[in-house]
Order: sequence, then structure tokens, then C-alpha cells
Amino acid sequence: MNKKIIIHILVITTAFILFIIWHEVRFNRTVPASTASENYRIYLITMDKSSQYWDILNKGVTDMANLLGITYIWDAPQDRDVNEQISIIKNAVRNGANALMIAASDPVRVSSTIEDAKALGVKIIYVDAPAVEEGVVTLATDNYSAGITAGENMLLELESNGIKSGSIGIIGVTPENSTTVNRESGFRNVIETDGRFKLLNTQYAGGDIFLAQSMAQAFINYNPELVGLFGTNEQTTTGIGYALESGNKEIVGIGFDLTDTIQGFIDKGYFKAVMVQSPYTMGYLGLAETIAALRGYDTGSPFINTGITVRTKYSH
Repeated sequence: MNKKIIIHILVITTAFILFIIWHEVRFNRTVPASTASENYRIYLITMDKSSQYWDILNKGVTDMANLLGITYIWDAPQDRDVNEQISIIKNAVRNGANALMIAASDPVRVSSTIEDAKALGVKIIYVDAPAVEEGVVTLATDNYSAGITAGENMLLELESNGIKSGSIGIIGVTPENSTTVNRESGFRNVIETDGRFKLLNTQYAGGDIFLAQSMAQAFINYNPELVGLFGTNEQTTTGIGYALESGNKEIVGIGFDLTDTIQGFIDKGYFKAVMVQSPYTMGYLGLAETIAALRGYDTGSPFINTGITVRTKYSH
């Protein structure tokens, strides 16, 4: 991980812990965190429970919960389903949630449910993907900037291979998924500004690995000038990886999110670069911000950019 990002995270975390201690002493709140917080009902509600990405984010929440001596509930659809996520949010509120840490599957469709929760006094903290409805704070990647970095890496890899023209395909999740759409926009901006490569119409796989694989294969089969593919999240990147692995054409793969499977594709050379987010940090600091909000402390900036790093075959 980039040293500047590590230092930034450590500074934020240390400052938060010292802030909590100062408040406990200043206002004579010297009881253990577990006693002070035992009545809080905190829910982590992610897009699904099938992605390794959310396991990592949950690990961050768990570690901060252990540090502060509190408990929380992780609930999410097994597979991505906006309607089911809305039902889970409603159930959490009915069960007396004091705070919800939410990664919104659809920023628009979940917003009315979140608005209802806020009206009942529930604190909303967004991790990874905010909804349109305002929350206390959002901890996420600056996705447009991350898309720019992905585009720059695509051009760098094409140039290093002596490729100066051709077409590039993009596989996204859905047109409504603002996080991946912003990544696509940043990526497109870089490629279009460069002007040497043709961007094909984006295909949307809806978080389905095997649909993403078939879409990537279609890009390869029906575009003889194809020189690059960009996947905007874990599932699309995995699908592209399978397609590149089964083919015999040299295509530059640029992806997003890191799993063991994707690391294997990097090691084999199918992906030249993958943008790696910081889900652990989102969860770790996200719970810290949640407790700060519940205790009435100043939570600082409404947006915390948790950053990205670029993983290549040589950057372990």
C-alpha cells in the first residue's frame, strides 16, 4: 500500500482514538467502551455477502468493534438484490437500530428507505457506496479519480507493448451503480482525451461473473481490433479474467478490486494492473465514525477518501 495512504490512515485512526479518550476524561466518562456502548444496535448492511470484498470490509469493522469493545450485526443479501437490501434496512430499523453502516446497492432506490430511517433518529454512515439521501459521513474511494488512474494504466500498458491504435471494451455493473459508473467516466475521460483508441459501448453484467465472462468473450470475438478490456468491479474483473484465460489473443486487461482469483490472473499476466480499494479501512474507520456520531462527537469531513493502490505482477 502507498506509504502516504498508510500514514494518512494511521493519523486518522490515532486521532480518533485519542479524541474518544479525551472526551471520556474531559466529561468524566471513564466507564469502559463496552459499558458505554452496550445498548447501541449497529448494523452493517452491504450489497451482498458473496464477494470477498465485503468480507474484507467486515473484517475492518470487526477489528474496530473489538478495539472499542462493542458488538454489531452484519446483514446483507447473499447475492446482490436491491429489493432485498431495502427489506433488510427496514427490518434493522424495526429491530431498533441506532445506526446503519450501508453500502447502497442502488443510490436512488434505497434513498427513501434511508430517509425514513433518519426520520426515526437512525445515524447513517456510508461505506463504499453512498445513496442520494445524505448520511453523516461517507468512507469510500474517489471513484472518478480511480477511473482516471485505471485509464492511465491502460495507456501505459498499451504503449509499453507498442500498441498505438485499436478498440477498448468496458464491462460495468448497471447504469444506476454510481460507483462503477464514476470509474467508467474517469476511464473514458483519459482514453478519449488521448484520442488514439476507440471506446466500445459499455456492457453491463449486473454483478454476474459468468455474464461478464460471456460479454468479454463477445468483445473479443466480434472486435478484431480489440486491444484492451476494463472491468469496473470485482465480478466484472473476474469475468474478464476467465475470458482472457480461455483465449489466445494478447489483450491488455485492467481491473478493479483484488481477490485471490484476480491475483492469480495478475500473476499469469492476464491483468496488467488492478485498482485496489481499501475496504478494510472503510470498515475500520467507518465503525469509528459511527460510534463518534452516536456519542455526539464531531465526525469531521462528510467524505473520507480511503484511496486506492495499483497492483501489478511486480508490486506485491
